[in-house]
Amino acid sequence: MSQTVPPTEEKVQHLFWGIISTILACFLLAIMDGLGKWLMRDLPMPEVVWARYFFHTLIVAILFSWQSGFAFVRASRPGIQLIRAICLMGVTLSMYSAIQTISLADATSIVFFAPVLVTLLAGWILKEKVGATEWSAVGIGFIGVLFIVRPGFRDPDPALLFACLAAVCLAFYFVLTRALKGHDSEQTTLFHTTFAGAVILTLLLPIWWQQPSPIQWLYLVVTGVLGASGHFLLVKAFHMASASLLSPYLNAQIVAAALVSVIFFDDLLGWPFYVGSVLIVGAGLMIWLHQRLLATLLARSSR
Repeated sequence: MSQTVPPTEEKVQHLFWGIISTILACFLLAIMDGLGKWLMRDLPMPEVVWARYFFHTLIVAILFSWQSGFAFVRASRPGIQLIRAICLMGVTLSMYSAIQTISLADATSIVFFAPVLVTLLAGWILKEKVGATEWSAVGIGFIGVLFIVRPGFRDPDPALLFACLAAVCLAFYFVLTRALKGHDSEQTTLFHTTFAGAVILTLLLPIWWQQPSPIQWLYLVVTGVLGASGHFLLVKAFHMASASLLSPYLNAQIVAAALVSVIFFDDLLGWPFYVGSVLIVGAGLMIWLHQRLLATLLARSSR
């Protein structure tokens, strides 16, 4: 009979720092979105999104080329990398369109329905099995979205639809990320995450260009630094610990977005936000726990 091997001190430390890195990344990305919301008071939304992508890509390119040359630029599946990058650009454009008029907390909670939507898209695109538990989680998560959107109980706001569109784009982004696993290195995938968006938005930038002030230039650069730092920390975190262990801690971004909304924008978060957020997070945890249980049962049956 095989016995469970207790985790080594090194593995425990890796898990600890993986969790810390994940939570810190979530807060950096929430602060980045909050800074973007503040900048959009005076600058066009596409210009702010351009800065987030351009400076992110520039920082990543400089860092990776200094470490190992330019081998990271070549992708083995460039078509999927391009579609994935366009999906992420759709997430950011939709998200930033939403937070111009609704709170960052509401928009972030709606966008976090994406991990639940991944279950359906994985069944359709990756041909993964979708069972009763997954369907139940999708239903619970959708009810959570309805609590936040409250159709019929609040004034119609197109920004809510933009937040929902961001969730759909993010779900496709996650599925395509899974499709790339084992084909390209983490460096290649991280670079191509924003490269296409940076190129496309740079070409279109003259349409919306408005000269930023020196302080606005500084903050535009900071959005790119925060984005690159957040994604870099996530990559490091998922190197130190498995995705199955770290996934629940990604929900820290909802908490971070709520804090940014309340502290910096004086947003009032009512009970529908809290109920909806709990349902959305609970739906994601429901799928995560189910997958963990299946993995445990499979491991036991193979002994």
